Amino acid sequence: MNSKGVQQATESAPGDGALESTQIHDVLRNDRRRLVLERLRERDGTETVRDLAEHIASVESGESPPPRNIRQSVYVSLHQTHLPKLDDLGIVAYDANAKEVTLAEHADEVTVYLEIVPKYGLSWGEYYLGLGLLGLLVLIAERFGVPVVSAVDAAVLGGAFFALIVVSAVYHITTQQSSLFHRLKDR
Repeated sequence: MNSKGVQQATESAPGDGALESTQIHDVLRNDRRRLVLERLRERDGTETVRDLAEHIASVESGESPPPRNIRQSVYVSLHQTHLPKLDDLGIVAYDANAKEVTLAEHADEVTVYLEIVPKYGLSWGEYYLGLGLLGLLVLIAERFGVPVVSAVDAAVLGGAFFALIVVSAVYHITTQQSSLFHRLKDR
């Protein structure tokens, strides 16, 4: 076996059982698979294939209820392609007989990449960066004696921004379904 073959064997069988980045990107490259994972996260991890197909067809068509042909097309592609692939990777558990889908062991590895940011919204990273920069600018303004800001002690200003960051982080952690907090709580 040449060195390229050794590299390929290593990439296809990670030692710790975790998904590889190429597998995660392959999963997330498809809109229907992303929608399945988003929907399962919204619904506490379990959904029927019929309800998933209904939701995805509604998103794709922009109609509620979606046209029957679109709903059927989505159902067939979920049943034959997307759900078996997600099941093989251990991201969902797909019971083809009961037509139920549940988040599985590797779901957190993928869903951590699913932060939804509206078209004109901010990601959490951008929010924290903006909050930190605003706090820094307020402290600089206090140092240079900007009239309204310099009336408040620098320690109070710094403490207020620190508290705001802590409150934001607590909110972020409790709403993020794949946080360490949720994984420990579920054990």
